[in-house]
Amino acid sequence: MAACDLAQACNWCIQHAKQADEPHLVVTLNPEIVVQAQQDEMLERTIQAASLIVADGVGMLWAARQLAKPLPERVTGVDLMFQLLEHAPHLRVFLLGSKPGVAEHAAEVAQARYGSTIVGHHHGYFDKQQPDEVIDQIADSQAQLLFAGLGEGQEVFLNTHKDSLGVPVIIGVGGSLDVLSGEVYRAPAWTRQLGIEWAWRVGLDPARWHRIPRLVAFMRLVQQTKSSP
Repeated sequence: MAACDLAQACNWCIQHAKQADEPHLVVTLNPEIVVQAQQDEMLERTIQAASLIVADGVGMLWAARQLAKPLPERVTGVDLMFQLLEHAPHLRVFLLGSKPGVAEHAAEVAQARYGSTIVGHHHGYFDKQQPDEVIDQIADSQAQLLFAGLGEGQEVFLNTHKDSLGVPVIIGVGGSLDVLSGEVYRAPAWTRQLGIEWAWRVGLDPARWHRIPRLVAFMRLVQQTKSSP
């Protein structure tokens, strides 16, 4: 995992988006993905193949401290996306994901708020087993940045198709397009400052309660790693 802050991660993405030498997958790693990778060999290989891995969430910062490899700050997918839209409006951006209409509205917001160069958008409700039409649309757009909010499994999908996508920097951003579009609101700023945004979101949304066992498993995994010789 890269020991970088948000500004450094943003600069890295801008630099590689401009170079366009090869496709680079950016993984915003969180405890859930770590736990899933223990049972999913393809996901584990995807993480290892990523060009940049950043700590998405306080759980990763806690783990880094436990393992005596402290990180400067968390770099969430949503924060990285907003930072890039704000500081690199000249880069060509494609938005992929969420339910129909959300990516389109997010594109309108990005253009109005940041002057972003949005070259395309598509919802995430397409057949992941037959994605050729969507992949061709993204490749034809000549985007330099791809923000993809495809939910669980997005990293594997993006890594599998990164060469065909033809985008220099590809970032899985989870539900960030919903936030950009205004479909979903972020937790209050004070929860982010205290590092309990995840608790706020999970506690108020029963649909997320199934994630709690994964967080417990992550804590156990960190402690096991810490105690290993």
